[in-house]
Amino acid sequence: MLIYGRNVAKEVLRKNKKVLKIFLQQGFHDKEIISLIEKRNLRVEFKSNVEIDRLVDGVHQGIIISVPDYRYASLEEVLRDNPSFLVLLDHLEDPHNLGAIIRTCEAASVDAIVMPQKRQVQVNATVMKTSVGTLERVRIASVSNLVSTMKELKKQGFWIVGTALEQSVDYREIDYSGKIALIIGNEGNGMSHLVTKECDYIAKIPMYGETNSLNASVAAGIMIYEVVRNRK
Repeated sequence: MLIYGRNVAKEVLRKNKKVLKIFLQQGFHDKEIISLIEKRNLRVEFKSNVEIDRLVDGVHQGIIISVPDYRYASLEEVLRDNPSFLVLLDHLEDPHNLGAIIRTCEAASVDAIVMPQKRQVQVNATVMKTSVGTLERVRIASVSNLVSTMKELKKQGFWIVGTALEQSVDYREIDYSGKIALIIGNEGNGMSHLVTKECDYIAKIPMYGETNSLNASVAAGIMIYEVVRNRK
């Protein structure tokens, strides 16, 4: 996986994460990054402006790092740690939303994120950059079927809380004191029908203006911190 940007690069280099190769734009002069590279004696390849621009579709700030692909946990690994608060993603498509949700989950000490393997944005360079260095501190489990996962979590004592505007209750009226699995739906379509059927509660965030919905990562942040507030 190729990651890029100076802040992400510093995070990777400072934490001694495995690095396969580093591409630097000719004339790159960030002294801190160069010092970190030299300390680890890492392989560097210099590229012209045109060449480095071709490697990634994003603002690389003159540095691109090749690292091993992200390693997802299994649901079994997550459950082994006896979690009490999980966030489940129902086929999100926007890597910026995923990165922002990862950052919020880390800030709120969510035990893990669970997301499907297919039709769901996966961890990539954009996600890593948007998560601003928090990705390494949040466990993400990849599962083959979200509905089957929800059924398994119910057996483990979790209450499943979904988010939607229809047939729902104010998110502040739900009891979050037990083991909670919070579902965040797709940006455009919300939760799928089968996922909705498996929820114990459907929560809504009241809209007071003309806007009838919130960005997925914003809604996730409100819901996550409501769960945290109720568990203090």
